[in-house]
Amino acid sequence: MWEKKGAIGGDCLRYIYSKFLFINPPSGINTFHSKNLAKLPFPILTQYSVISSYLNPTARKLKDTDLLAQTQILPSSKFSAFYSTKAPSRSFRKRNNKRAKANSKPILDEARFQQAISQLPSRFINEELCKILTLEDDPLVCLELFNWASQQHRFRHDASTYHVTIKKLGIAKMYQEMDDVVNQLLAVPQIGNEALYNSIIYYFTEARKLTRAVNIFKRMKSSRNLDCRPSIKTYNILLTAMLGRGRNSYINHMYMETMRCLFKQMVDDGIEPDIFSLNSMMKGYVLSLHINDALRVFHQMGVVYKCLPNSFSYDYLVHGLCAQGRTNNAIELFDEMKEKGFVLSNKSFNSLVNALALGGEVKEAVNYLWEMIDKHRSVDIITYKTVLDEICRQGRVGEATSLLKEWQEKDLVDGITYRELLHVLEDDFGNSNDRERFRY
Repeated sequence: MWEKKGAIGGDCLRYIYSKFLFINPPSGINTFHSKNLAKLPFPILTQYSVISSYLNPTARKLKDTDLLAQTQILPSSKFSAFYSTKAPSRSFRKRNNKRAKANSKPILDEARFQQAISQLPSRFINEELCKILTLEDDPLVCLELFNWASQQHRFRHDASTYHVTIKKLGIAKMYQEMDDVVNQLLAVPQIGNEALYNSIIYYFTEARKLTRAVNIFKRMKSSRNLDCRPSIKTYNILLTAMLGRGRNSYINHMYMETMRCLFKQMVDDGIEPDIFSLNSMMKGYVLSLHINDALRVFHQMGVVYKCLPNSFSYDYLVHGLCAQGRTNNAIELFDEMKEKGFVLSNKSFNSLVNALALGGEVKEAVNYLWEMIDKHRSVDIITYKTVLDEICRQGRVGEATSLLKEWQEKDLVDGITYRELLHVLEDDFGNSNDRERFRY
């Protein structure tokens, strides 16, 4: 009886009968091929609503692929349950946008590219090409012009054309295209100089490709061309890149060992460290909680390396000493700074006031806080809150409230910050004298 041809047809009835055999398919929904789906329009009848073109008598003459194109598959509520209805998170959207931006390829401005070519003579030299590349603002046009010049008869790129192209791509953050140009450069060992390799290392560190940058550095050290040997600038680029990699003291501790080896290698190669490299070492020691090593470098600056410390040198040390609660040493360095005419940064000034307040030296903390204000340094809300909390813990809640009012009257804190600090005092110490006056 299943072979009887009707309005629907025996084949379709056979498919309806076969639904009992495909309620739980062994390989899941995702394994159905388009051809199989065309042959089995009702594989999971409980999960699909199918409007088949078999209802049209002429559809029986079509091929399976044509039939599939005329078949509408509507997911039921059970099938929709496989997908999340929640809105994507912010981190997912950020990653997705970043991935889409990385995958989106820029479109070449053909007219601009042809205009750049027209500005070159028939037999151009490297200086003429370098000038056109320098004046061109579109990095993709620069890249296409560079590749076009590579294919011209009797023309060979030199260090200048490589340098300009790499800088254009690096500034535009087209790191993959820059990497391709760098590979072309490395295939020609006789081309290169220190400035070119320094730019490559810098943009690789900006692209967070530190391993690639270190490999370029090793190539510079092993190069027979003396113009390609690393200089103090090369080492400073690498030291800065390693300082920027850490987000906590443990990561900084891991990179600090590499920085120490790099610094030792620089000194062994006969390169005199400058104030930038010495400050980088001190900052690395401070971030990795090796304050004594930072102090050792500080005391060796003028004696061993013939390089006097600057305001950043003192700044890193004061911040590191305050972070470990060594306020007496921090104050000694702070007084030495003032004698030399240096002024602490906002971060170190806040660290000093916080460390003194947490150490119970509230009077000294308030004095340095007023000095900080006189020197037009920005006081953050954490510093204000720490000073007020420590005054209240010593049982002087009224004094803390009066000090807060004084800051507000002198416009040192705005209304929002004032109310926030006042509510903190009320919640922690139960003082609600002025709550109604400064209510929102």
